[in-house]
Amino acid sequence: MCGTDQVPEPGDEVVDTTDAVFTSLLEDSVEELYEQAPCGYLSTLMDGTIAKINATLLDWLGLERSQVVGRMRFADLLTVGGKLYHETHFAPLLQMKGEVSGIVLDIKAAGKQRMPVLVTSKVKTSDDGEPMLIRTTVFDARDRRAYEAELLRGRKAAEEARRQSEADRLRLQEALAVLQQSLLPTELPAVPGLEASSHYHTASPDLLGGDFYDLFPLDSGRWAFFLGDVCGKGPQAAAVTSLARYTLRAAALHNADPITVLATLNTVLHERYASGEGRYCTAIFGVLESDEGHVRVHLASGGHPSALIHRADGSADYLPTPGGLLIGVLPQAPFTAAHTDLLPGDTLLLYTDGLTEARTGPDRELYGEDALRTFTAAQTPAGPQALITALSGLLASFGDGLDDDTALLALGVPASLPTPASEDLT
Repeated sequence: MCGTDQVPEPGDEVVDTTDAVFTSLLEDSVEELYEQAPCGYLSTLMDGTIAKINATLLDWLGLERSQVVGRMRFADLLTVGGKLYHETHFAPLLQMKGEVSGIVLDIKAAGKQRMPVLVTSKVKTSDDGEPMLIRTTVFDARDRRAYEAELLRGRKAAEEARRQSEADRLRLQEALAVLQQSLLPTELPAVPGLEASSHYHTASPDLLGGDFYDLFPLDSGRWAFFLGDVCGKGPQAAAVTSLARYTLRAAALHNADPITVLATLNTVLHERYASGEGRYCTAIFGVLESDEGHVRVHLASGGHPSALIHRADGSADYLPTPGGLLIGVLPQAPFTAAHTDLLPGDTLLLYTDGLTEARTGPDRELYGEDALRTFTAAQTPAGPQALITALSGLLASFGDGLDDDTALLALGVPASLPTPASEDLT
């Protein structure tokens, strides 16, 4: 046997002391585990008086056992705020439910330091269900509190970054809106014997669009107008838009023939961007000339959707300009001209393809030119402003189906002007 020099003979009675030693060690281990546990333990009477407390919690508190057992209540170990919470929430809840777990409180630790702890308490009852004492486990929550503080700082930093990003985005949107407005006329000029109205719908406040339009005088009896759409978005498209606008105005003042004006723009765009990434646009350019009660219209198109005429009798139809090529693609490009007369009550509508290429319905089908003609014919002929108002409402109704900028320009003759007795319209 271990611990003796004697070897048992056969038939001798052997006394096994393993169970006794294990029981002794277990009893020592249980007591040591209670006293030196990584968390605090204490038992209190039902009034909160501390009846038992382990060494770990005493060490946190910086107190001797004789100062605590039978002399202090659990609430006396807490800070003022913790004590108030214990009396108003913790203790009543424990009395009602018999158990409370995972409550964060602050105890008065050694050196008058505030120590966050995680507290779980359970009421021990007698066999007949009478409450006898309260057993409480106290966990050190300093690491958790530090983690929560760091997490909170991280959340605050993320929220501040989000707010800063949103503020930067708003500033960018404001700058883009100002730049977008600089590419459009501030307001349309008043033209004798003519009404004019326009609308610009921005699909995204975060991107510069490439749609443009203008109306300006050529001489005492003629006015020029144009509307176009630069392919692409962003600063590059804005640069092309600016170049196109000023080229069209300058070319018109030199020679206002619509085909000649578009040919000049084609030459400028092709030469400017031939050596790099190609830039091109579509456009309609036209000239208005008043002639005793009606307005003659002479226009040309370069790859742009045909103008739509809303007549005084309520009918609506397109002014065909087939065959016009995109402006800036080739060194020389063919453009198509067309003529018409606007009588009192007639309105000429120019638009960019953001309108007809809007997606509608559950299948997100293209709105299309036929639908636009039908919509226009359904409107009461009341002049450019009324038509633009109706169309701006239509654009708004597309919602997220409208994913491209849209420019509208309507020019019309007031219905109050007398209609000539005989007029051969073309």
